[in-house]
Amino acid sequence: MKLFVIAALLLSISFSSFSQELKVGDKAPAFSTLSDDGSTWNMNDYLGDKFIVVYFYPAAMTGGCTKQACAYRDMKTAIDGANAVVVGISGDNVDGLKLFKQANDLNFPLLSDESGDIAKKFGVPVRDGGTITREINGQEFDLVRGATASRWTFIIDKQGNIVYKNTEVDASKDSAEILEFLKNNS
Repeated sequence: MKLFVIAALLLSISFSSFSQELKVGDKAPAFSTLSDDGSTWNMNDYLGDKFIVVYFYPAAMTGGCTKQACAYRDMKTAIDGANAVVVGISGDNVDGLKLFKQANDLNFPLLSDESGDIAKKFGVPVRDGGTITREINGQEFDLVRGATASRWTFIIDKQGNIVYKNTEVDASKDSAEILEFLKNNS
């Protein structure tokens, strides 16, 4: 019985530290992962130079996620002008992200978090993944995601600190709210 209690305690400690929710002012967890083009995207490449807008979204090629991504696409020039870089992160695999980017002419990196580990480091709730079928240019594709993250957005400053966090994101307004924050705080 004693061994069971110790094992349960260790499991709860490791789980709680693994999924601890970050707050504004906390140091952002450094991460690198595969981008939609198959290259490795590394957060550290932007520290000291730009603000990093990190938005987690549930699934490529779904209604709200497409609205959110297209709004970021349409505001990219203004966000670039505010000295920021945007990355969208989901549990979709690289092939699905590539299709999502092509189908919507997206102009910023989409990052794959198939295991949900990056989302968990930020404290973003993660559920099981899944597969959806979408028709793109007359051809059907299965888009596979290993994990489904909640829709949360963060801004990381040049020193690597979280300066903005939104856990109740309106997909169609997210990019405008981010731009407003950047204009008022850069």
